[in-house]
Amino acid sequence: MTTAKRRRGHSLHLDLPNTPLDELPPIAALFLVHFDVKAGYTIAWKRHIPGLQLADSVEFKSLPSGLHNISEDLIYFVHDNEYAGISAFINKPAAESERNALMLAVGALVPLSDGRLGRSWKHAEGLKELALELVQNYTETRPLEDFWSAHSCQNEDDVQESDRSQEDDGLRKARELRSPNEPVARHTRDRTLSTASGLVPSGQQLSPYHPALSLPSFLDTFGPLIFPLYKAALLRKRILLLTQAPVELACNYAYDLSILSSIPSSISDLIPLEPLPARLEALFSVGVHDIYTLMQGSRSNGKGKDAFMDDTGYGWVACTTDDILAMKADLYDILVTIPPSYTEQAVEKVWPKVTMEPGTDIKATQRDLRRYRTLRRGLHRFPGRSRGQSPYSVPLSTNAGMDEQTVLLPVENAQETFDDASSTSDEKLVEPLSWSALAYSSFMWWASAGEQRTDLDEESEYDAALLHGFTDLQDASPGRPRSRPRSGSMAPVGVEMAMIAYFHRLTTLIFKTLTDLVEASDDVAQGDEQQGTNDEAGDKIFIKNEDIARMGLDTWSEGDRRFVQELIELYWGRKSEVQGRRVECCGVRIC
Repeated sequence: MTTAKRRRGHSLHLDLPNTPLDELPPIAALFLVHFDVKAGYTIAWKRHIPGLQLADSVEFKSLPSGLHNISEDLIYFVHDNEYAGISAFINKPAAESERNALMLAVGALVPLSDGRLGRSWKHAEGLKELALELVQNYTETRPLEDFWSAHSCQNEDDVQESDRSQEDDGLRKARELRSPNEPVARHTRDRTLSTASGLVPSGQQLSPYHPALSLPSFLDTFGPLIFPLYKAALLRKRILLLTQAPVELACNYAYDLSILSSIPSSISDLIPLEPLPARLEALFSVGVHDIYTLMQGSRSNGKGKDAFMDDTGYGWVACTTDDILAMKADLYDILVTIPPSYTEQAVEKVWPKVTMEPGTDIKATQRDLRRYRTLRRGLHRFPGRSRGQSPYSVPLSTNAGMDEQTVLLPVENAQETFDDASSTSDEKLVEPLSWSALAYSSFMWWASAGEQRTDLDEESEYDAALLHGFTDLQDASPGRPRSRPRSGSMAPVGVEMAMIAYFHRLTTLIFKTLTDLVEASDDVAQGDEQQGTNDEAGDKIFIKNEDIARMGLDTWSEGDRRFVQELIELYWGRKSEVQGRRVECCGVRIC
């Protein structure tokens, strides 16, 4: 077996620390960026902890290309692999001497050690208020001084102490997730399907501007394409989201994809190699100034305490408004072109386009499409914010009754016939049904005429179980008979947390199935070796189509078979052979 030495990523949990909602994380830098008609992007004012460099970096990251076309925006970025950046941009009409527009941004840097993205979104409202005040007179910097005095890190030692505290807290949580006498090897597979319900303590809620509040929009924007993106993220591909200003939503989508594809802590011990980062690295907004970083695979050659090894295989997800990055196919593995915001008014829904490096379109499988329909139907029973409220400025109410709220999940477009297999949108998003699959389904329909229950019925129930019973995960495991939920047993989680739990359970299901197959193969190889009959294929993992179905994947899809092969090679360092689905009659293969 090949070996690899990899470093773990940050915490798997959603950033909902046990602190008051109004408590703000300390900032390591505060700055004001102004677009000067002669000098271009300039840092007009700055304060930072000793040793932190801002010049030739934050002024470009705070003002991505295309912002001159909009009035305001909120930008997230990563600085020096150690700090999360947040910038509130505002564009106001001005005198002709300012080229008829005054553009500035007030930004801050927060140590990444203080949670995922440093919980920098907690400063979004304050930075927006500063920008609105300074756009009246950006030479009056007293508000900036006051903000820095109120929220700054005292010194660099405080940043390091915060990091140590965060690491200690992460170790404590990891110990709490494991029973005192629980082994760390095979017994781990006997745990419940996911610890996703522990992502958010009871009574706690997503804070205003939390990027995860965009998850319903993420699902609505990508439709069934959310599943091929999720699989690419699990494979730690380099994923570039090409968008137009404003970039706030695309930054949130980068966060969403990173957290949906995180490796749940309950299965981290199942991966034999020193694991890849537990989550896909989110770089958020990038531009031409980040080309070198992207070429290095988002690593900084060991720079910084949290920098990963300089290996491009670990992947990242980022968004950009610079078309030139899309032209450099060597920078990314997957290119996602997000339609402009004005296409929302189109008669027919305009979907994002997902392509691989050579320009090959990536589509959802038939199984992905069916899973998407089941997921969307299931999410409508979870509480969300009332329609018409801002998805980024209004906290999720987790205590109100479901019958008093309207789920945020948008109503399906009139042109989207999601329950109709012949929908015109399907052929744009989904792989066509293969002849083999068509022949098999026709044969099964003929052979099982008069039967009430079909494979698709079982498949739908299997998928729905991933959203069932957040307080009783044992009963929610696919393959187990589902007992009637007790009154009040459903945890008061909103649609965002339900989505995260769903994908984490799906990841757990895939990895536990593969772990069983790898261990079974090793047991066989060990027995053969003791008998002296071991051959060269002993290290290869053989996967049947029944195993593919058990993972919730498409047994007819070549893409899903490739996905399993790449997953085993990436996380286990092993080669595999995946059996394709076949149609046989009386032992004779037909197709």
